[in-house]
Amino acid sequence: MKPFEFQTVLFNFHDVILLMTAMQCLFFGALLYVTNTNRIKSTLFLTAFLFAHALIPANELMMWGAEFKIQVRYQWPSFYFIPELAYYVDGALLFFCIKSLIFRDFSLKKADLLHLLPLIVFVIFISTTFYSHSFEQRQEMLLNESFVYSAGYVGLEFLIKCVRVFYAVACLILIIRYKHLLQNTKSNIDKAHINWLKGLVIGFMVVMLSETLLASAKVINLFDGFGIEVFSYLGLTGNYASFVLVNLLVFTAIRHFLTFEQVVEEETTKKTNDDQFVNPEMAAEVDAAMLKDKAYMEPDITLDTLAESLSIIPRDLSMLINRHFGINFYEFINKYRIEEAKKMLVDPEHKNTTITDIYLAVGFNSKSVFYTFFKKFESVTPSQFRQSAK
Repeated sequence: MKPFEFQTVLFNFHDVILLMTAMQCLFFGALLYVTNTNRIKSTLFLTAFLFAHALIPANELMMWGAEFKIQVRYQWPSFYFIPELAYYVDGALLFFCIKSLIFRDFSLKKADLLHLLPLIVFVIFISTTFYSHSFEQRQEMLLNESFVYSAGYVGLEFLIKCVRVFYAVACLILIIRYKHLLQNTKSNIDKAHINWLKGLVIGFMVVMLSETLLASAKVINLFDGFGIEVFSYLGLTGNYASFVLVNLLVFTAIRHFLTFEQVVEEETTKKTNDDQFVNPEMAAEVDAAMLKDKAYMEPDITLDTLAESLSIIPRDLSMLINRHFGINFYEFINKYRIEEAKKMLVDPEHKNTTITDIYLAVGFNSKSVFYTFFKKFESVTPSQFRQSAK
C-alpha cells in the first residue's frame, strides 16, 4: 500500500473552528493552572475540564477532518481514539467543578472513583477490539471505516453520550439545590448571580444533546442506512456550538468563579419528636421583635445577623422558621417586607412615593422579586393594590 501523499489543503474552514476551540481550551486551561496559586478546587476541576475539552475537537479532527483524517489513518493509526478518552471524563469533571464551586466543604471520596467506570470500560473495549490487532490491520480498519461504524463502537459511543447528558442534568440539579440552600440563609439571592452558571451548564447540555442525537442517528443507521450527510450536519452544529460556549466561558462566565459565594452542604439530620421548634410562644417573640425593630428592612440581612440580633442560635432560628412558619428564611423575610410595602402603598404620606422607592425602602433589591412576592401574597400587583385602596 502506497503511503498517503500530502495534500496542499489539510484543513478546511470547519476544521479551523475545531483547531481554534482546542487552542482556546488549552491556552485558557494553562493560564488558569498557573494563576491558581491557592489551588482552589473548583478552578483545578475547571482546568482539567478545559484540558479534556481540548481533546474533543482534536479527536473530531482525527476522526472526520476533511484531509487530516486521511493523514492520521495512514501515518498514525496507533494514536487513533486516544483523544476520545476525553468524552469519558469531561462530564464528571464538569460535575465536580460545579459541586466544588458551590460547596466550600467539598472533597473527593472513595465512592467518586466510580465516575471512572465509563473510562475503564472504553479502555478495555478499545484495547481488545482495536489495539489488539497488528499495525496493518488497524490501518485497514480505519481506512475502510468498518470499525467506527461497527455495532460495538457505535453502541458504546451512544451510551457515553447519554451519560454526559446525565452529568449535565446532575449539574443543573446542583444549581437548583444551591439556590434552595441560599434561601435558607439569605434574604436577597440576586447577588449570587447563578443565572450565568445555569446558562453555561444548559449550553453544554445542548451541545451534549446534539452529540447524543448524532450518536443515536448512527445507531439507527445500523438498521436503516440513510447516508452520512445527516452525520455531517449534526456534527458541525455541535462543533460550532462548542466553539461559542468556550468563548463565553473564557470572556464572561469565568470572572464569576473568583467571587462565587459558596455554601455548606446540607447535612442529613434524623427526624425527632422534639417540638421545641414548633413553639407558638417562641414564634410570637420573634414576630414581635421583627415588627418592633424592622430588621427585615436591611437589604442584605442574613440568617446569622438576624439570629444575633434576636440572641438566638442561627440553627435554632432556621429550624423555627422552617417548622413553625413552614417557609424558608428567604420567604420569611420577604413576607415582612411585603407587609411593610402594603402599609406604605396605602399611607397618604407616601401617595407620591413611587413603587420603586417603596420596594427599595422595605429591603428589596430587585423589582421582579418584589412583584413576584407581592402577587404571590396578595394576588394583585402593587399598582392594583394601591388603586384599590383609594
